[in-house]
Amino acid sequence: MSRSAHPAGPRHADVLPEGHPSAPPADLNHLDRKVWASTVTRTPDGVVSVGGVEVTRLAEEFGTPAYLLDETDFRERARAWRTAFGADADVFYAGKAFLSRAVVRWLHEEGLNLDVCSGGELTTALSGGMPADRIAFHGNNKSVEEIETAIRAGVGRIVLDSFQEIVRVAHVAQSLGKRQRVQIRITVGVEAHTHEFIATAHEDQKFGIPLAGGQAAEAVRRALQLDGLELIGIHSHIGSQIFDMSGFEVAAHRVVGLLKDIRDEHGVELPEIDLGGGLGIAYTSDDDPREPHEIAKALNEIVSRECEGARLRTPRISVEPGRAIVGPTAFTLYEVGTIKPLDGLRTYVSVDGGMSDNIRTALYDAEYSVALVSRTSEAAPMLVRVVGKHCESGDIVVKDAFLPADLAPGDLIAVPATGAYCRSMASNYNHALRPPVVAVRDGEARVIVRRETEEDLLRLDVG
Repeated sequence: MSRSAHPAGPRHADVLPEGHPSAPPADLNHLDRKVWASTVTRTPDGVVSVGGVEVTRLAEEFGTPAYLLDETDFRERARAWRTAFGADADVFYAGKAFLSRAVVRWLHEEGLNLDVCSGGELTTALSGGMPADRIAFHGNNKSVEEIETAIRAGVGRIVLDSFQEIVRVAHVAQSLGKRQRVQIRITVGVEAHTHEFIATAHEDQKFGIPLAGGQAAEAVRRALQLDGLELIGIHSHIGSQIFDMSGFEVAAHRVVGLLKDIRDEHGVELPEIDLGGGLGIAYTSDDDPREPHEIAKALNEIVSRECEGARLRTPRISVEPGRAIVGPTAFTLYEVGTIKPLDGLRTYVSVDGGMSDNIRTALYDAEYSVALVSRTSEAAPMLVRVVGKHCESGDIVVKDAFLPADLAPGDLIAVPATGAYCRSMASNYNHALRPPVVAVRDGEARVIVRRETEEDLLRLDVG
C-alpha cells in the first residue's frame, strides 16, 4: 500500500481501561521537546523532519524500520557534558549504549573519552580512531585475550572487577613488560531507584567487589602489591535511568571513606574516582531529567564536601554518560501494518519491527512515547498498544499511548528516545533483519550502520 494512502481506520476514541494513569494529550500533533532530538520538527505540510530531512523521504530511501540519529543533537549533548565537567574531570562515553565507528569519530572530535566493555567494543573504538589512552576497559569477566589486546593497545585504564581479575591483569601486564593503570570497581550497597536488572551497586549482583566486610580494602591491598599494576582510583556505578542525586551522595560518601582508609593504611592518596553513569533521560513527558551542568555541579559539590570532611585532596572525577548522550538523539521509524481494535480496551497497532529492534519494553518494562509522523491528523485520540510482528505476546514496543483514530496501514509512526541500547541489544529473533542507523545532519542523511540482509543471515549459516 502506498504511504500516501490513508484508508479509514478505527474512528472511535477507546475508553481508558480501569486504573490507566494517562489521559490523551491536548494535541496529538505536538512534539514534546523533552523526548525528541533538537532538530526534529514538523514541516508546514505536517510531515516530521530531522536534520532538515522529512521522514517520508528517509523511509523511501532507507526503508523501515530504521533508527534515525540526529548528529547535531548528539554532538551538542557530548559537548554539553564536556563543558559541564571542564578540564579537571574526565567524561567517558559508555559505548555499550550505542557504538559505531562514526560515533567514535564524533566523540574524538568533541573531546570525550570512551568506555568499552568487550573485545568487540574495543576493536570498534580503535578502528574508529579513538586514542587508546582515552579508552577505559570495563567488564566483569574479561578474557585473557581481551586483556592482552587492551594492554598491547595501551588503553588508559582497566577497571578491575574481581580478585581473580586483579591477578589476571597483573600477570598479563608483567608478561608484556608493562605497568597497567587500573581502577577497582566496588559495590557500595546503594540500590538506585530503578529496575532490578539495571541497579548495579547493591551487594547481590555480579558487578564489582563489595565494600562490606572489608573485601574492597583487601582488593586494594593486593593491587598495590603487584608490580604489573598502577592503581589510580576507585570506580562505583549505582544503576541506570536515575533522576535522584541522593544515591550518588551516599555512594560518594562511602567511596571517599574507602579512600581515607587507604591513605591511613598505605600512606597513599589515590588520585581518581569514577562515579559511573546512569543518569536518566526523558522517554515520556512525565520524565524530568537533569541537565549536564546541574549534574556536574552536584557531583563536584558532593565529592568536594566529602573529601574536605575526610581531609583528603579532592581526586579527579570521572563520569560515564552513555544513554544521557545518545538516548535522546535518535528515534525509530516504523510503518503501520495491521490495526486491530478491541472494544472497551485499546487498539493494537502492529508495525514492521518490534522486540528485535527494541527489547527494552519486554526486558525492563520500559515506557516510550509514539507519534504519527507522516502527516498530521485532527481525528479523536484512541488508546493504542504498539506491537511488533514477532511470535511473542510480549512483543510490545509501546504499552499504552494515544494516536489519532484515523490511523491507517501505510502511515509512518515514530518512537523517540531509542538511541541508547535499542540497536546495541537488537537481535535476529524470527530471523528479523536488524535495522540501519541513519545519521542526519544539515539536510544530508547517510547510513552509519547498514541494514542487515538475508545474505548476511545465510553467510553465518554454514550447515
